[in-house]
Amino acid sequence: MTKKQMILSNLKENYLFAVIRGNSAVEATEISEAVYKGGIKNIEVTFTTPQADESIKELSRKYVDTDMVVGAGTVMDDVTARIAIIAGAEFIVSPNFIPEISKVCNTYAVPYLPGCATVTEITSAMATGVEVVKVFPGGILGPSFIKNVHGPIPHVEMMPSGGVSLENMHEWVDNGAWAVGIGSALTKKLTENGLNSVTEISKQFVDKYKELH
Repeated sequence: MTKKQMILSNLKENYLFAVIRGNSAVEATEISEAVYKGGIKNIEVTFTTPQADESIKELSRKYVDTDMVVGAGTVMDDVTARIAIIAGAEFIVSPNFIPEISKVCNTYAVPYLPGCATVTEITSAMATGVEVVKVFPGGILGPSFIKNVHGPIPHVEMMPSGGVSLENMHEWVDNGAWAVGIGSALTKKLTENGLNSVTEISKQFVDKYKELH
């Protein structure tokens, strides 16, 4: 199994992606650790976080021999992708498809999950070696998007990001989602209840997935 295949296998096995946005690298690291404590193992630190690469580096170092898989999100160009990979990111996610990022990821044997909202975008991404696309914005496209695309293109894997909740996760799973990305739902009580609330909500998502799985 190649490095890229191994990472993809781990990501799929873990299934739930936590999309982490912090006001600082330190906060992003703390939220990531709270999420991991709750049982979510795929950690996507977004570059909307200031100095996101510092958080990625810290998590990659601290959790090197665990089942946490650390990646980077909201990566908008190939330079940022390379910075993230050097910091330790094992996967790269962007809101749209950027061919230059795909090339960098292929060079380093790291999975690239670009945001796609049309069949044209999906097939363009696949042509550059992308194996899993991010269905984005998931809340607008809806779970049936995956099933509909799988009609003509059964071999493309899709992960929704945005619009995934405890209430509708079963719809995404039933429609063939390869994994699901969970964002603001994880931190909705952070300000009032602190990091323990992040752990608790993460655990609820993990328990819900176990029920469905």
